Amino acid sequence: MSTGTSYATADLDEARAHVSRTFSEHDLRLVGGGLDFRLDLVPSARLTVGRMTYGADATLAGPAMRTCYHVNLATSGESRVSQHGRRETTGVGEAGVAFLPDGPLEVQWSPDAVQYALKFPKELLESHAAKLAGTPQGEPIHFDLTFDISSPGGRALVATAAFLHAELSRPGGLADMPLACHELEAALMTQLLMVVPSQFTGRLRRPGGSSRHRRIRAAVAYLDEHPERETSTADLAELAGIGPRALQAGFRDLVGMSPRAYLRAVRLDRVHEELARGGRPVTEVAASWGFYQPGHFARKYRERFGELPSRTAGR
Repeated sequence: MSTGTSYATADLDEARAHVSRTFSEHDLRLVGGGLDFRLDLVPSARLTVGRMTYGADATLAGPAMRTCYHVNLATSGESRVSQHGRRETTGVGEAGVAFLPDGPLEVQWSPDAVQYALKFPKELLESHAAKLAGTPQGEPIHFDLTFDISSPGGRALVATAAFLHAELSRPGGLADMPLACHELEAALMTQLLMVVPSQFTGRLRRPGGSSRHRRIRAAVAYLDEHPERETSTADLAELAGIGPRALQAGFRDLVGMSPRAYLRAVRLDRVHEELARGGRPVTEVAASWGFYQPGHFARKYRERFGELPSRTAGR
């Protein structure tokens, strides 16, 4: 399996094209010259994980990203960022940056700035936040523009991002262990939600919650961790220690769908990850996750990802 892709160029248009294709459309301007751009991408299944530098005084300005949240974690240099009327300056070891999907943004990089650039699909991160907080799916996350990374939690977030990037870059590392990669991606999202202030912060740091919510969250976690198993509603209710009706109601409250629909969604996510990695035919991957009717599978896949499975596999 590929251990990642590196781009290096001194051409401004090439650098802009690489970053637009990987993260989001934008304009790129330089103060002076001497561009020394480098982007090291690694093959994370659900997230986009890169380490990037421009080697010049560079300014990026772009429209609302719409489909993703974007996080920058500096390892050297500083940057000046703005979104929704706020302007902040961040330096290495001091503050990270979290851009929201719904507003234009601007970033100015110092010539010595090197940053981990993380792209989180909007639906994925919002779904993860809802499951952790015990709230209905689909609530946008209102992150602060900048956040402290000098705290223990902030340093742990940076360390996890660095570990994920390093291991996915290493031959024989996490790129060859999809289940382990999936768990580390989830851990990175959880850390992000715990560290970056948002409307979810209080809920996530509040201990406990109701016994019923804890049981439902445990059932959701079980399906996340074992989607390959044939688990009936009765099996899941017994595992959670509640009745089938309470389980159904709890799933609709927590994730906005029935246990059966949630399991199908998790399996579709696994199919999407495998097709994105390539290597096996669409029908074979679909069947391995319990989708035996091609027409029905393709329709459900398109509803969830906005494209046909053949396009994901081809890309």
